[in-house]
Amino acid sequence: MIVNEKPKIAVVIPCYNVRKHILDVVAAIGPEVFRIYVVDDCCPYGSGSFLKENTHDERVVVIRHDRNRGVGAAVMTGYQAAIDERMEVIVKIDGDGQMDPSLIAEFVLPIIEKEADYTKGNRFFNLESVKSMPKIRLFGNAILSFMTKLSSGYWNLFDPTNGYTAIHADVAKHLPFSKISKRYFFETDMLFRLNTLRAVVLDVPMVAKYADEVSGLKISKIAAEFMVKHLKNFLKRLFYNYYLRDLSLASIELPIGLVLLTFGAIFGGYHWINSASANSVTSSGTVMLAALPVLMGIQFILAFLGHDISSVPTRPISRSLQVRALCHKMDDDCMLKGK
Repeated sequence: MIVNEKPKIAVVIPCYNVRKHILDVVAAIGPEVFRIYVVDDCCPYGSGSFLKENTHDERVVVIRHDRNRGVGAAVMTGYQAAIDERMEVIVKIDGDGQMDPSLIAEFVLPIIEKEADYTKGNRFFNLESVKSMPKIRLFGNAILSFMTKLSSGYWNLFDPTNGYTAIHADVAKHLPFSKISKRYFFETDMLFRLNTLRAVVLDVPMVAKYADEVSGLKISKIAAEFMVKHLKNFLKRLFYNYYLRDLSLASIELPIGLVLLTFGAIFGGYHWINSASANSVTSSGTVMLAALPVLMGIQFILAFLGHDISSVPTRPISRSLQVRALCHKMDDDCMLKGK
């Protein structure tokens, strides 16, 4: 039991090429879960139908996509089904057996206790367990984590592509489902969308299992796409948080820093090339005129980053959303009584 009053917890499992593992995954989900939404994303092996024919768990609801839409789209379908049935917390796990369903309570607890709006797994918390992780995943996650910190604004998080997550249903209602990335970028895109809502996100330590599962993610194919999407999200986040919604000293520090750094780099590079071509020594005044803007620009950019890091959301929005919904309900009841 997580709390005295049982929350309605739902689990969403996107299914594609997981027929070999899906029965074991569903069987391992504990009684604290009220509903299990299995979204068959047009799996060529019919994972959804296979599960429906071989399980007697009354909590299971199988939803089928008529075409393959991507893991992000499958999760959004599950989210919407959970919202329609008035679930309180929605947990997402994969159907390939990498994620331990016994950890569901640990992901849900911070949300139920109003400490977070969204929780996600972190496979890097325990240094001993990291040794078992494939080296290519270690390297890729380190790079992706830094890029995600920049684009999402959640500097306190790591392991951004981790798909073991939980979200408060009231927060999920406010997500723009149609705009969230439908395929492999959706975990990091979710973080960007959550930041625009100022939702509190926490990491939950976990250990991933790697066995005979087949991954459709090819780093060489998605590297450039991820970089472009991270840059877009970073620029949108800057505009939303520092110019559209609010103006602060950080709103000035970043553009000034970039202008100074760019000017110093171009000015210094131009004179360095000219001096090298003419085989002459650049004057100390020219060197200072190039170095000073570079140093000042770096200082301004670091000041902006310091402000950005300190601006990570810390106050859960799920409580205020519930209060707002309650106020609307009371207003509607009063209007009905007045009539």
